[in-house]
Amino acid sequence: MDYTTAHQLLLYQGNPPGTDADALLTRLKQGKPPIPGQVTTLLLALKIVFEALRDVDSFNRELVYALHSLASDSRELFVVGQRQGVTWPPLLDEDLTRIAIAVKSIFAGVWQG
Repeated sequence: MDYTTAHQLLLYQGNPPGTDADALLTRLKQGKPPIPGQVTTLLLALKIVFEALRDVDSFNRELVYALHSLASDSRELFVVGQRQGVTWPPLLDEDLTRIAIAVKSIFAGVWQG
């Protein structure tokens, strides 16, 4: 995966069009688990974007919004789902923590995980 693909994937997953049922945030909002391999692909994209932006001092607003949404909204939707009785996959909680750590790493310029 190259930077352009990773960047587009993060924008798409973190700020999905309203009609896309396969975006991570859309699936979590519907009480559905991620598609198999989706979190792994997101983590890879986050690492690639981190490597590309490690020494950059400012970020594109659209990317920042998508990253923030992936880190915070995914966790919020997970908790809401738990409260509503959704049975999430056993590793989803840890996966969402990994996503948040990767986003934090991008902002910090130092890999946290």
